[in-house]
Amino acid sequence: MTTGRALSWRRYSPASLWRRRLSRWRTRRLLEAHLLILFLCAAVAATALFFSYRQTQRGAVALSSREAPAVQGLAGARLAALRSYQEADTLLRDGLIDVAGSGETYRSQLSAADQGLSRIADRTDQDLGTVNGLLATYGNSLNLGTSMYRDQRLMRELKFHEARSLLVRDKVGLAPRLKSLQRNQMTHAGHTAAMGAWQRAGWWLAELALAALALTLLSALFVLRDRCGRDWNPYLLAAFILTVALAVIPLMATSTTEHDLDGALKDLQQITDVSGQITDVPRRSDSELIDAQQKVTQTSEEVRQQLTGHTWTDRVYLGTSVGGLLIVVLPALGLGLRLDGDYWRRR
Repeated sequence: MTTGRALSWRRYSPASLWRRRLSRWRTRRLLEAHLLILFLCAAVAATALFFSYRQTQRGAVALSSREAPAVQGLAGARLAALRSYQEADTLLRDGLIDVAGSGETYRSQLSAADQGLSRIADRTDQDLGTVNGLLATYGNSLNLGTSMYRDQRLMRELKFHEARSLLVRDKVGLAPRLKSLQRNQMTHAGHTAAMGAWQRAGWWLAELALAALALTLLSALFVLRDRCGRDWNPYLLAAFILTVALAVIPLMATSTTEHDLDGALKDLQQITDVSGQITDVPRRSDSELIDAQQKVTQTSEEVRQQLTGHTWTDRVYLGTSVGGLLIVVLPALGLGLRLDGDYWRRR
């Protein structure tokens, strides 16, 4: 009974089934067919893997260097512009506007808004010309209201009203325009970080090609041992191990990167929401704007640390590039040398 089971296993084992399936092929043609399939699968896998992972890396770099700073800068500039009016208005209402050194806070907020827009000018494709012009006009009206017309309270209030109108006027004011720019920038950031249909198709193609490559390598190793009486070919073994590594490591790195990018997008959306919740400025000093600025600053720092922690992706990208080249070269060497030594040189 035991002998019958052993004979049945030998007859219907995977090795026996594969041996019978390949029996109608001559050894030389069989090895040449394996060589061709290995080359094609390796070339397709390496190309798809290179472009797919490259796109993931570019998305992470673009979000870190362009999109995220632009969203943060617009939110910070909007809150700074709102707070500058709040601080100046508080001075006017409390009668402290003519006190020496009393306008430092609102001036520093104006400067922060201007510097924030200047820093993101080369990090966004949106036109900031209108916003910069509005900010300059708004700042000029606010400065005139605080520094001139010392004995003309009506003119001061008129300038403050003009500044407020430039700041919060519906749709065309500075704050609404900055809010609109924030929404557009968040849309750009979402598109940058998202994995598109072509990129997903590239990953599927890469994984399928790597799976076909691994199976073909196992088949080639089997043929060499079964028909040629050779030990395990070191080139093919190395290629198989490298194929498994390329099927796992870049995909895991991409999954981790996409997870972190999703987290960064959520934080950027929170920054946008916190900034956008304040649609008007209070007449007196209030902690709402200060709390919003602190929240935006804190969350921006968390996003920066989260996105700058992906320097290891450069090493994975380099390893993927080198590995993609090796999975093309190693099988060609392994089978090419064997064919050249055993078949091609024969007369």
